[in-house]
Amino acid sequence: MDVGRRIKELRERAGFTQNRLAEWAGVSQTHLRRVELGQQDITIGQLRLVCDGLGVTLSEFFNVGEEKENLSEVIAKLTPKQKQLLIEFLKSI
Repeated sequence: MDVGRRIKELRERAGFTQNRLAEWAGVSQTHLRRVELGQQDITIGQLRLVCDGLGVTLSEFFNVGEEKENLSEVIAKLTPKQKQLLIEFLKSI
């Protein structure tokens, strides 16, 4: 899954500008723009705030389409950087 593309899709569907969503999530508009373009990663904490601003849960954010993938399928599609961030997140909880 392309997290940045999904953020942009949901942001546009909600009618938010990058500035409005960035302000809500506590990140800079430049950072949000780079995330949407796939040039930077976003932390789980920031993603949770973005999801709150968009009115979706993290589960809803990652459930795209009618078919639901199992966890191993989702993890297999992550980039090495995203896998590392997931591991760090899991260790923190």
